[in-house]
Amino acid sequence: MGIQVIIEDKLQALEPTSLRVENESHMHSVPANSETHFKVTLVSSRFQGLMPVKRHQQIYALLADELSGPVHALALHLYTPEEWQVRGQPRPDSPGCRGGSGS
Repeated sequence: MGIQVIIEDKLQALEPTSLRVENESHMHSVPANSETHFKVTLVSSRFQGLMPVKRHQQIYALLADELSGPVHALALHLYTPEEWQVRGQPRPDSPGCRGGSGS
């Protein structure tokens, strides 16, 4: 099972009303077919009343194994259903890679 599928499965614990996990590894200086850089956009009523840091901590706890191993970068965009609706539901774009091959 690929890392992206594992992430998607584990995040189901938060009962998302919307979940999008995107493998952005291709945008970075990594080998082809890598699964090291991900963007998660997740909408859940479980985030109600929680500050962003507490929301992130929930994700980090669920994905502890992946973050200690194959996942190098994880961009998190976490919303309550109300916040998502006010936002107009677009997912944020990721910035270009600023890292590189060491040159």
